[in-house]
Amino acid sequence: MSDEFMSLVPPHRTYINYLINKGTIDHYAVSMETQRSWITLNAEDKEEVAKILEKSPLSKYWSWEIDELFVLDGQHYRLPEVNPN
Repeated sequence: MSDEFMSLVPPHRTYINYLINKGTIDHYAVSMETQRSWITLNAEDKEEVAKILEKSPLSKYWSWEIDELFVLDGQHYRLPEVNPN
């Protein structure tokens, strides 16, 4: 990774944190092994997703595929287990 790329990581993280706090991003994961990222975004359509991704300081280093999810389920989307005291 170049020095230019690494200098853009902190502003990129600020942007990602902003989108997470705003509720636009549900999940953000990065693999250093494969140098791939997975982002689950809440948006109206693929064009809106592309506009959001293009605003990242790192966008010039990316190529992406946008897939609309039909189902996203997991432990964090469930109600907490009830434990009587």
